[in-house]
Amino acid sequence: MVVSGCGSASTTPVTPVTLSVSLGSSNVIVAQDGYPATLALNVTGPVGTETVTLSALPAGVTGQFTPVSGGPSGTLTFTGSASASAGTYAPTVSVNLGGQTQTQGFTLISAVVAKVGSTTDTTLGVKGVLRQFMSTSFQIAEWTSGFFRTGTTTTAREASLTTLSPQHIRLQALSQAIPMKAHTGAATDWDFTLLDQTVQPVLASADHSPEFQIAVAPAWMCLSNGNLDMTNHLQDFAAYAANLVRYYNTGGFVAGGKVFQSASAQHITWWGIFNEFNLTGLTAAQYVTLYNTVVPAMLAVDPTIKFSALELSDYGLGTGQAGDPMQVLPIFLSPANAGGVNAQVNSVSTHLYGSCNQTDKDAALFAAVPEFAANISYFYQQLQRRSDLANVPVWVTENNVNADFAANNGMSSCNPAQAFVTDKRGTSAFFAAWRAYVFSQLGKAGNQALYQWSFEGDQQYGEVDGSGNTYLSYWVDRALENSYPSTPGSPGQQILALTATDTSSVETLATLNSNGTVTVMVIDRAVHVASDDNGSGDPRTVVVDLSSFSSFYAASVVSINATTSIATGPSGVGVTPASRMTVPLPGYGVSILTLTP
Repeated sequence: MVVSGCGSASTTPVTPVTLSVSLGSSNVIVAQDGYPATLALNVTGPVGTETVTLSALPAGVTGQFTPVSGGPSGTLTFTGSASASAGTYAPTVSVNLGGQTQTQGFTLISAVVAKVGSTTDTTLGVKGVLRQFMSTSFQIAEWTSGFFRTGTTTTAREASLTTLSPQHIRLQALSQAIPMKAHTGAATDWDFTLLDQTVQPVLASADHSPEFQIAVAPAWMCLSNGNLDMTNHLQDFAAYAANLVRYYNTGGFVAGGKVFQSASAQHITWWGIFNEFNLTGLTAAQYVTLYNTVVPAMLAVDPTIKFSALELSDYGLGTGQAGDPMQVLPIFLSPANAGGVNAQVNSVSTHLYGSCNQTDKDAALFAAVPEFAANISYFYQQLQRRSDLANVPVWVTENNVNADFAANNGMSSCNPAQAFVTDKRGTSAFFAAWRAYVFSQLGKAGNQALYQWSFEGDQQYGEVDGSGNTYLSYWVDRALENSYPSTPGSPGQQILALTATDTSSVETLATLNSNGTVTVMVIDRAVHVASDDNGSGDPRTVVVDLSSFSSFYAASVVSINATTSIATGPSGVGVTPASRMTVPLPGYGVSILTLTP
């Protein structure tokens, strides 16, 4: 029974339907190669026909809405292009329905695409092979002595060095570490104590085969300015070098009635002749004379040894400056019967630094890397002039971000008007991007050795500090060596053909190993702003296109960036293999993807 009031009727008010808009995800990755990316658009609201508008899309990216049957929800489809700058953007989507409008923001990532081919690029590396090994260096002098210490400290630091897996560790003796002190004929003329505090632990570490660089002459052979007196002491220097070979390789030598002999049974096979002669008062022609004199004297003691020539302070290719290889190589590599080198050469070595000024910006240091590669190419071009030296490898035996150091008054050695400031980019996340970029560019140019300057040092130069604590640079070099091993028995990986939609801020390298695994290195070198000096970099996302291959069974990735622990280093993380794999980089850094068939 219904009862109603007299003279009136009851009605129920109609509640308006509120428009609601949400997205299936807060972000969408849009590849620069035109591969479509989708994002679900969920809409509830009044009955009617919706209007969908996208705003603030980056140039080069288009978006389209496709409603599902019955609407009003649907799918947003985005298509990128190579003209779309890589980076992160904040567009919005607006929906108008039944007189109501709702706007939702989201993140759009314009991703670089690196398409890896299945064939070898024979124009890169050494006829398509990446043959670049990693190594490190020790400068031995009174100011660097005592690093290895004794007992368990020695054991721990030898283990840390061995774990890095360097080959032919470079040893450079200076100042009080030079073992010949005088030329009186007495036993006191020689003292190997300071030198062997470093040499003996190195002989016990890694590949047990360091390169001993005879960097400078003993003081008594030098002019007042510290440079070798070529006129009066060239033969003395050759005799000194020959005695070093005797000490380490052939049972020692006698001086003043005393036998001087290395305590290690390990010999030193590799020897470097002089350090950066172009900065020590010698002309290129004089260096040729020195080399042609010293090497035969050393070979007469041990004919099995090998030699690193030049050890050039390398800068200013084509400028005519003191570091310009064009001022040196044409002379050194002239025909042997026309003033060129006529002694044994097993590698030609050079030194490459990003800067000699801490105020140079991040962008300038990155820009120096392709110039490094141009120098390596020039070295190989010049070696082809000599059929007997055409297959000699090029080594970079010193490399770091900045060559500057403090003068005695605390000012910059390279820029005397400036106070010296330690360039911490040598051990920051910047280094993870920069060093990996150097490795990739030089390896592609055919370089066959990349040395760190130096193993123990400060935040500008070191891989570990004076107490043996690791810097980020240690883990960068270890990851490069582990991912791209190259030894005499296993001389490297094939460099795969690769095309990338953006090479301005991302570097990529892909290789195929003999066991069928594929390694892809992705480097984020995107500078945030032009004024950055040890900045954080801009994030980048890279889509690695592996569609040229059949499926992979497993995959893992190792990443080094600002979040990596400097105490324990990076850890490999398993990821799901696919034909298109996304590699995010949060700023300066490197990710190395390994895929197992």
